[in-house]
Amino acid sequence: MLKSLSSSLIGRGILALAVGIMALAWPSVTVLALVILFAVYAFIAAGLQAVRAFNSRTAGPVVGHLLLGLLDLAAGVIALAWPTPTALVLVLIVGSWAVLAGLIEIAAAFRSGEAAGTRALFILGGLVSVAFGVVLFAHPAIGAITLALLFGLFNLIYGSWTLVQGIELRRTEKGLHAPLREKAAA
Repeated sequence: MLKSLSSSLIGRGILALAVGIMALAWPSVTVLALVILFAVYAFIAAGLQAVRAFNSRTAGPVVGHLLLGLLDLAAGVIALAWPTPTALVLVLIVGSWAVLAGLIEIAAAFRSGEAAGTRALFILGGLVSVAFGVVLFAHPAIGAITLALLFGLFNLIYGSWTLVQGIELRRTEKGLHAPLREKAAA
């Protein structure tokens, strides 16, 4: 079991490193790939809505699910037909999420019973999140490239960490099995 887990970690680490390098080398291609992934997601969601529509027993949900399926289908087609505006909308969605999450984090800092250090970290994290969202709103085109670069950096860090964990696990496995081999040889 340890060997398969270590091999899995090493493989995932190498894959994440490769994706990170590609995302950093070609950020505009990464943005386009994310738009295509969004379109694929929308098409899958449309298909699932159609399945749900025809599995429903009453007419009301059928129409609702079909309308949602058509909206999902339209979103996928629009994403593929106009990838640049779609990328900008996705950046604005991420910006909205960052601002809202930051405000919630700042509000969480003022819950009763929080220690001063915890409160300060909540406020700092919230302010960073809000600032990130504001920057994305101010410069959405640059924000798309920035998100691609952050995606690449994340994959480099995650890939390196996963690769090291896999190598360490493999070393540990060899260390555990060495006494057993010596005992069997004796």
